[in-house]
Amino acid sequence: QVQLVESGGGLVQPGGSLRLSCVRSRTIVGIYTMAWYRQAPGKQREFVAAISSGGSRNFADFVKGRFTISRDNAKNTVYLQMNSLKPEDTAVYYCNLDLGRLGYWGQGTQVTVSS
Repeated sequence: QVQLVESGGGLVQPGGSLRLSCVRSRTIVGIYTMAWYRQAPGKQREFVAAISSGGSRNFADFVKGRFTISRDNAKNTVYLQMNSLKPEDTAVYYCNLDLGRLGYWGQGTQVTVSS
């Protein structure tokens, strides 16, 4: 069993930046993908970015050029660096671990972009 804990959310003005963190309870051995999703009020959860155990990265079109995903395996942590934030980025951001047959979710961290 793996637990995920997100942090780093908060209130930021348009054009500002935040860095979200997702800490795993243990090191993962084998093939896996870590990803970020977000969910705004009244909307379905949507994919934001992902990084595989091999280091490849994928991004949703609406965040390309603004967000980056990275990891520190020694700390069992994945980061989402969010730059040039827009009001429409306001959502609860969730960390996800995909092990193929198994998946895990964190409980989310709130990001609010407002002037």
